[in-house]
Amino acid sequence: MTDDVRPMHIIVLPPELSMVTLLGPRDELLRAIENSFPHLDLLVRGNEFHVSGAGADVALLERTIDELLIVLATGQSLNRDAVERSVSMLRTHTKERPADVLTMNILSNRGRTIRPKTLGQKRYVDAIDKNTIVFGIGPAGTGKTYLAMAKAVSALQTKKVSRIILTRPAVEAGERLGFLPGSLSDKIDPYLRPLYDALHDMVDSESIPRLLAAATIEVAPLGYMRGRTLNDAFIILDEAQNTSPEQMKMFLTRLGFGSKMVVTGDVTQIDLPSGTPSGLKVVQEILDGVEDVHFAQLNAHDVVRHSLVGSIVEAYGRWDELTRVPAGNGSSGAGSSRPASSGAGSSSRTASSRNRR
Repeated sequence: MTDDVRPMHIIVLPPELSMVTLLGPRDELLRAIENSFPHLDLLVRGNEFHVSGAGADVALLERTIDELLIVLATGQSLNRDAVERSVSMLRTHTKERPADVLTMNILSNRGRTIRPKTLGQKRYVDAIDKNTIVFGIGPAGTGKTYLAMAKAVSALQTKKVSRIILTRPAVEAGERLGFLPGSLSDKIDPYLRPLYDALHDMVDSESIPRLLAAATIEVAPLGYMRGRTLNDAFIILDEAQNTSPEQMKMFLTRLGFGSKMVVTGDVTQIDLPSGTPSGLKVVQEILDGVEDVHFAQLNAHDVVRHSLVGSIVEAYGRWDELTRVPAGNGSSGAGSSRPASSGAGSSSRTASSRNRR
């Protein structure tokens, strides 16, 4: 009986390329590539990849390496996440190239560059550039607010706007903060702290007090937006799932000349009192199809926190589908049967051993 010998394909890389930049320290990125192509046999010799396997997989590997080389050519380093996301984007046959996503710079500060890390994030950022009002809707960890903040700071630095306004509803206090001790700042700070944290990542710490004092950057609860017209501003409403339809209308109608609005939220984490509809849910029906308004939908594939967060988001999504009851915002599906454990994601796959010489 003859052995099943698969043809060997050789991918030759530029001789001037330092292979450690592509393969990573201790071949960490090579292992990521191998794990992304479990049906290929890979062997690296000098500046050559010796590959055997199905032609489609070999072609996809070659395209992946080309994209990673483009990223390296910009001076940007690679990591495991960049490798895995590049393969994922190429497998979905999108018109955008992975290198275009991974090299798109939004803002640089203190030697650190903020850029989208997923295709969904890039499309969200592109939508902010093209539209006056953008809704970024998706689960925790998808960078909805962080990327919007980066775009706001960039717009301020390039003088496209003269101020930034950051707001979110203070749901737990019912927008009635007067009974709490301390100044206005003392009362609302716990609800606005996530916005301050993101701001400190993007603006020099010594500049923030000056910008706040001059109202160039304003951070305030949603209730304090009422009655205002916001001109020449980049305005971000965070945690918008916790607005009522009336609050959402109030906020959107604050839009003035030369301004841009980004509204972010997660419709799976609504903290409103029972029976109160979410303004973020309702507005999707009201403004659907309105020109210069865009709804960007992010999902578990756009989560950029620990990889386990994406799995958690997907697991909760499956659970919600199986236990959902028709009425109510925050119904937990109590009384409905829980889905039996499917073991999804628990099966392990033993990769064939590969050598590097």
